Amino acid sequence: MRSHPGQVSFPGGSVDPTDASPAAAAIREAVEETGVDPAGIEVIATLPELWLPPSNFAVTPVLAWWREASPVSVVDPAEVHAVLRVPIAELLEPSHRITVTHPMGYSAPGFLIGPEKDLILWGFTAGLINKLFDYVGLTEPWDATVTRQVPAYMLDLRQD
Repeated sequence: MRSHPGQVSFPGGSVDPTDASPAAAAIREAVEETGVDPAGIEVIATLPELWLPPSNFAVTPVLAWWREASPVSVVDPAEVHAVLRVPIAELLEPSHRITVTHPMGYSAPGFLIGPEKDLILWGFTAGLINKLFDYVGLTEPWDATVTRQVPAYMLDLRQD
């Protein structure tokens, strides 16, 4: 990936001229990246546009319900390394919550995910999930003093 290599994220990308809306673009990107059947996706809301200063992107988050599960997997290995299905209950579990620290001084809520809870979900995606859980009242109390540094492989260390 050119942007945010090594980071865990939701499917995403640019709105194409053929996309009717940000929601249509989000579903198209999810299909292109994971092979999800779009017939099983129900869009709930398109959230306000957010600016990501580190990458200079404007992002329009689209909240959807995966109403009918379908097989998902990596469609393009050049764009996606792995597809993970993480139940909301696992994200809400206080023992899976951490504060992530970045070498540049950034710290924010994060999540331990994966079968061994050895992957760190951090950055924009973790912040979005954290705020959504807070907003809808699902957040369980968790120990924000438990910290993990962002692993080097999740940092953009390219020399452009």
